[in-house]
Amino acid sequence: MKKQKTKLITSIGGQALMEGIMMRGPQKCTMGVRKSDGSIELEEVHPLNWAKKHKILRLPLVRGVVNMIDSLVTGEKALMRSADKALEGEEETEEEPSKFDLWLEKHFGDKIINAIMVLSTVIAVIFCIAVFYFAPTWLYNITADALPFMKEPVLGMERFWQSAFEGVIRIVLFLAYMCLCTLNKDVKRVFQYHGAEHKTIFCYEYGLDLTVENVKKQIRFHPRCGTSFMVLMLIVGIIIGLFIPINHPVIRPLVKFCLLPLTVGIGYELIKICGRHDNVVTRIIAAPGVWMQHITTKEPDDKMIEVAIAAMKDVIPENSEDRIG
Repeated sequence: MKKQKTKLITSIGGQALMEGIMMRGPQKCTMGVRKSDGSIELEEVHPLNWAKKHKILRLPLVRGVVNMIDSLVTGEKALMRSADKALEGEEETEEEPSKFDLWLEKHFGDKIINAIMVLSTVIAVIFCIAVFYFAPTWLYNITADALPFMKEPVLGMERFWQSAFEGVIRIVLFLAYMCLCTLNKDVKRVFQYHGAEHKTIFCYEYGLDLTVENVKKQIRFHPRCGTSFMVLMLIVGIIIGLFIPINHPVIRPLVKFCLLPLTVGIGYELIKICGRHDNVVTRIIAAPGVWMQHITTKEPDDKMIEVAIAAMKDVIPENSEDRIG
């Protein structure tokens, strides 16, 4: 489809959920979910809104970290709530607990369940840090030993090769993870709702009536997408790595991890610029993230678009407070 000239730029953003979409406007955040009986239920979600409460948290670079934490916490809450809403009314089939389950419940009760949840979260975080921070450095050291030119100190080429190598490995890992996610039918539906979210926002930005037919005509790749933000963070991480003069397989990943807030802050500022301006420079910056959206967004069906429209209409302010361009 030939891209139309954007008539306005809105601050309204969203997130795909289980059988639904969360839309977040300047005054209100609403979750729309398609229930098992076919109806659409809207429910208000309450973000942390730390940046609105404290002026210092709205400073450049700082606001990126604050907004990321807000988005993660609010998004997780909405995701869990949407799963409950989508399954309401469905008959549950309970399996008989095993003798081991009965023993755990008898001796520990809910404590063991909470402990397992905390432990699983800690293990997941440690695993992600190990894979995305320590593994690339470890792989670089192995590869550099086999390819001596990668340790060439002239003009700082050693730093260049190491940072580029680690960055490419992280991007490949992220790409592989996203591709594996598409194999799950439930995740694929979430990606379809993700596409519905983008297309609905585009429809609103073009000043068109929010109808299924108008939304279907829009593209599903938006420069302000969270996927683009993640890709920008990976690219910014490569650039930051050029300035870390440490090659130790443990200390270097720890330093990069400690610099994650800076990476998030820079990535957030870049995504804001790409969302506000459409020119050659911003299109180049946004291009890798837009390409990745070919994986994380899929074409939605009409019913998914209806959910996106319902959630979108509920957060559009009457005073045009959402318009930023």
